[in-house]
Amino acid sequence: MGDTTVDLVVEVAGVGYRLLVAPRTAASLQIGQEAGFAVHTHVRESAIALYGFASPEERTAFELLLGAHGVGPGLALAILSIHDPGELAKVIATGDVDALKLVPGVGQKTAARLLLELQARFDYFDADGSLQAGAHQATKAPSAAAEVGEALAQLGYSPEEVRTAVRSLPGEANVEELLRLALRNLAPRR
Repeated sequence: MGDTTVDLVVEVAGVGYRLLVAPRTAASLQIGQEAGFAVHTHVRESAIALYGFASPEERTAFELLLGAHGVGPGLALAILSIHDPGELAKVIATGDVDALKLVPGVGQKTAARLLLELQARFDYFDADGSLQAGAHQATKAPSAAAEVGEALAQLGYSPEEVRTAVRSLPGEANVEELLRLALRNLAPRR
């Protein structure tokens, strides 16, 4: 599948399963030795693929990446091949576009869009990359501000316009009210 994916055959109770992992995960393995993986099963119309991770945090980061528009398993694994969950959380928290552009196939526009979408999703992680206590992994609902940000991005506003609009929103209100406010604030600029 590329330089960011390694195919393994893992034997479980006498049955071989094809498992896709990042090169960093594969490098830590030895043939014939017992290994444990956190596994994500990805189901598509034409195939079922298993993705293996060295830790539950890596699997959670992968699943959070999959939740972003336009991010499939290949790109999510490519991102995690370059940045472990802790690094990725820092990249997203600091808005480091250049660090995301290190991922093969991610350019300036894609990196900016991903940062915008992922900032709300990666509040599950502490600075060291570990899951925060009480995080509900991928089932946590995005914040109202994150939903407004995604809506504005889909309406064609630039990442910078979206960031500015979201920062100016009050903390307490429902999504519809916040979106109306953000659109009202952005209207004079266009």
